[in-house]
Amino acid sequence: MALPARKNVLPTTQRRILRLVAIFEFLKGIFVLLVGLSAILLVHKDAWVLAESLLALLHISTDRHWAQLFLDFADDITDARLWTAAQLAFAYSALRFTEAYGLWKQRTWAEWVAFGSGTLLIPLEIRELLRGVTLLRSAVLVGNLVVVGYMLYLLRAGRLASPLHADIEPSAGSGE
Repeated sequence: MALPARKNVLPTTQRRILRLVAIFEFLKGIFVLLVGLSAILLVHKDAWVLAESLLALLHISTDRHWAQLFLDFADDITDARLWTAAQLAFAYSALRFTEAYGLWKQRTWAEWVAFGSGTLLIPLEIRELLRGVTLLRSAVLVGNLVVVGYMLYLLRAGRLASPLHADIEPSAGSGE
């Protein structure tokens, strides 16, 4: 017997939390989609000139270490890299939009996608934290752990509530 594609009925609090996660995933998809579109807009442009203009607009001196790293990065960008970045961004945002839709509609497959994709990011987030503890890196790791933990909770709760794991199944002719 296959597991249901949709949860039976989640309590209001759990449904709200699930929708909050769906909104968060949707916003991540929008952000990455905008990054991909920005990469396409940079194709056939001089990224170094644009980077220098951005630094000037923000009143950041090009003598600063981080500004030099930013300019060096812009100087190394090629059109092929921009197209690759755009394609990856579009694929990632499609995954986030699909996941957000499934979570909003309380689909079990979306909980699996959220659990799997979140779990895959944990080692990368830990590596970043080992490079240097910052508030942003810590918040990203904690937020991801919360989402992964909540998805695990929902998946386990759904599995335990499924007829496959019921202790006693009602007989067909019991009339109950």
